[in-house]
Amino acid sequence: MSTRENPAPRGRGRSRSTPRVGPLASRAGTAPRLDTDALLADRAVEIIVCCGSGGVGKTTTSAALALRAAEQGRRVVVLTIDPARRLAQSMGLTELDNTPRPVKGVDTANGGSLDAMMLDMKRTFDEVVEAHATPEKAEQILANPFYQALSSSFAGTQEYMAMEKLGQLHQKARKKHEWDLIVVDTPPSRSALDFLDAPERLASFLDGRFIRLLLAPAKGPARLLTAGLSVVTRAMNRLLGTQMLRDAQAFVSAFDALFGGFRQRAEKTYRLLQADGTAFVVLAAPQADALREASYFVERLSVEKMPLSGLVMNRISENLVPELTATTAEAAAQRLSESGEHPLTAHLLHLHAERLGQLEHETHLLQRFTAAHPTVASVQVPALPTDVHDLDGLRHIGSLLAD
Repeated sequence: MSTRENPAPRGRGRSRSTPRVGPLASRAGTAPRLDTDALLADRAVEIIVCCGSGGVGKTTTSAALALRAAEQGRRVVVLTIDPARRLAQSMGLTELDNTPRPVKGVDTANGGSLDAMMLDMKRTFDEVVEAHATPEKAEQILANPFYQALSSSFAGTQEYMAMEKLGQLHQKARKKHEWDLIVVDTPPSRSALDFLDAPERLASFLDGRFIRLLLAPAKGPARLLTAGLSVVTRAMNRLLGTQMLRDAQAFVSAFDALFGGFRQRAEKTYRLLQADGTAFVVLAAPQADALREASYFVERLSVEKMPLSGLVMNRISENLVPELTATTAEAAAQRLSESGEHPLTAHLLHLHAERLGQLEHETHLLQRFTAAHPTVASVQVPALPTDVHDLDGLRHIGSLLAD
């Protein structure tokens, strides 16, 4: 499958109308526009993955896209990762957990629906064990202290389990036809690339040399242990502690039959993410670090042949008084300050000049991104004065994404 950084939206039935750009994009260049409504309406798209570095609005954007798709007639489930309490409450879900639950207050006139859930990392790991081990082995694994630590805090587990849950939801959607669109809010990793790297890291760990070394004493007679292996075992005893090493060896012995399944599912998830029915939406804020992460992610998606629909640039500054330049505002503020008259007006003029300086900086950052990725479609969402706290707020975000 070819890499997709398309000027026009991908999929069936999408128009190739002239791109519309916001005020920042029009200054920064002629980046093609991301048509989010066409993306949501495309029935060939079964999965939308919202990704990017932490703190760029992925969870809010995921919820807004899911709500807009549902009210346009799609049967949607949104998988959120640790949403803010206000966002969970905005969807009418005071108890957001590992089970999809209907969102009340959604306009279903077009035949759509919206379910929402929050990833429970440990519970999802437990479900994998219960589904792929005998009841006796599952009980042994779930009670093991090493497993409990691994399933709760091992680096990359959250990202891996997000993909496990995506696979479960996709399989259920195919078999039971409960949903025709899954929207995924990826984990709030320090780096956007963690989302793609962590599943392979965890699968490699569970199928790697360290685990096999722990398993060796349990799989063969003592006489097969070489002097070198005995040295390594003693070293691990000192490093991990005797009890932890025993717990780890007991876990590995019980878990041995499941190792291959983790790698197989990781590979299956990658194929799912590469399929035509998946669409990646990369999110960023007008900050150097966030855009750098977005650029890396766009390049990685290209290398991995994963279908990119475009970029959402969140929290863009707006020039609400375009006829008032920064120079004029600063000069007027200075005159008022010197005269001692109208101090509030002087302060507002200073703020306006600072906002225009910020807007100029954001324009420069977007120019750099557009120059590096001229075919990546994008849409800009202005910074809002308040947080989203209800469905109307999510609808407003959805409308801004479609402007």
